[in-house]
Amino acid sequence: QVQLVESGGGLVQAGDSLRLSCAASGVTFSSCTMGWFRQAPGKEREFVVSITGSGGNTYYADSVKGRFTISRDNAKNTVYLHMNSLKPEDTAVYFCAAEFRPWSLWTRSYDYTYWGQGTQVTVSS
Repeated sequence: QVQLVESGGGLVQAGDSLRLSCAASGVTFSSCTMGWFRQAPGKEREFVVSITGSGGNTYYADSVKGRFTISRDNAKNTVYLHMNSLKPEDTAVYFCAAEFRPWSLWTRSYDYTYWGQGTQVTVSS
């Protein structure tokens, strides 16, 4: 059974940094493209970033490019989202997702099969 568990969310001030983690189990982690998505109240879930199974390729949404960095540790079955220069508009529930097609940088929510429960990030101004 595949399980994804996010952690690291919280309440921070604008300009602060935060690191989210997503620990995977029940899966050959390196065989998965991993993605981060977020959903703000009243809005649709939106793509943030994805990383291929090897970690060699990444793709960022324009809204986070230059501020967020995705990384993965396949030995620890964990993907990270390093968020710098946070803005109030980054406030959302952040979800990690896994897809067993590790060669592509999937950017749409329906591309992903497995999802975590989400972790709340709140950025105050």
